[in-house]
Amino acid sequence: MADIKNYLKEKEKREQNKSNYKEKIIKHKLTNVYRVLLIVLALGAVAVLIMVQYQKHIYTDYDIVSSIERETASEAMDMRLENAILTYSKDGAHCTNVKGEVNWNQTYEIQDIKLATCKDVVAIGNYNGREIYVQNAEKQLGTITTTMPIRDLTVSATGNVTAILADADVTWINTYNSEGENIYTGQARMQNSGYPAAISLSPNGELLAISYVYVDAGVIKTNIAFYNFGPVGTNHSDYMVSAYSYPDVFVPQVQFMNDETAFAVGDNRLMIYKGAQKPISAAEHLYDEEVQSVFYNQSYVGLVFTSEDAKARYRLDVYNANAEKVGSYYFDMDYTNIFFEENQFVIYNETECLIKTFENVEKYKGFFSKAVNLMLPTSTAYKYVLVTSNSIDTIQLK
Repeated sequence: MADIKNYLKEKEKREQNKSNYKEKIIKHKLTNVYRVLLIVLALGAVAVLIMVQYQKHIYTDYDIVSSIERETASEAMDMRLENAILTYSKDGAHCTNVKGEVNWNQTYEIQDIKLATCKDVVAIGNYNGREIYVQNAEKQLGTITTTMPIRDLTVSATGNVTAILADADVTWINTYNSEGENIYTGQARMQNSGYPAAISLSPNGELLAISYVYVDAGVIKTNIAFYNFGPVGTNHSDYMVSAYSYPDVFVPQVQFMNDETAFAVGDNRLMIYKGAQKPISAAEHLYDEEVQSVFYNQSYVGLVFTSEDAKARYRLDVYNANAEKVGSYYFDMDYTNIFFEENQFVIYNETECLIKTFENVEKYKGFFSKAVNLMLPTSTAYKYVLVTSNSIDTIQLK
């Protein structure tokens, strides 16, 4: 009997030890979990603190972290080509990377240049001429020869080009691939559809937007038409998949921001369209002032107006690709260009620069040490490339 009692006591003791052991393991695991959570929370707090300080930080100057010499003709113009520099004149064009290396060089003789870009692709033609040169930032893609004089052109990121061509009674709207093959032919007559005042290809080259302007009973009207060159468009007459009419409105600009968003700027409203196959009207924003300039990228479009505020010469109204107004921003400086970044925009001219966030925080305002032709963003925050007539400088704000 004593042996049974001892056995039961030993068994109870073993069970208790086993239970204590499990509790210790659980406590140890919970302790490790709590430690990890505390570390994560601490890191999160540090990240938030850094982000808050980053957003509040104001820059007052810059350092030139690298500088490369360059030579350009006095009459040459510089233009951004994605992350590269396009330099062109009446005698030719060449593309340079930010290291100063020339990727390609194209010679020609053009008196009245018609130029269109999309991401890193450029099409260069001659008004009233019959040749269009197509290149991206890395290489020459091809040359297009038209059978009629060129009036206007647009290019996609795939290298497709749509050109408005003049004829005696008909205006032709032809689309080519970069090798010069004609892949679509359309026409417009003033008495029927009107004159194509503006055109734009989507980056993927599948959609074409045209602003047709015509006069009806002495009143100017505009039709915005969208064409789809993909499978969806083959089921529609002349590939036209949607169209919108605007009585008593003149629309001199239509432009794709990305493959599914386009906008049109009229004399009294901004129209935004959405849709990768059949663009529909997403929003209209009315105004009663004259638009001074239009700037855009794949995410934002900005309209510059003369300011009604005595303290600033201009007002920039910004809208996003969702057709929503981001805000109105006032500034008091001449501008050569305005470009948008993820959460801010940059305004600059030859001598000075202004950077503001969409929350209207002025991050930087200052002067350049030498005349700037072109300013490019980089992949690093507040680091930019400044292109001058004799150098390519990379700067870091501080």
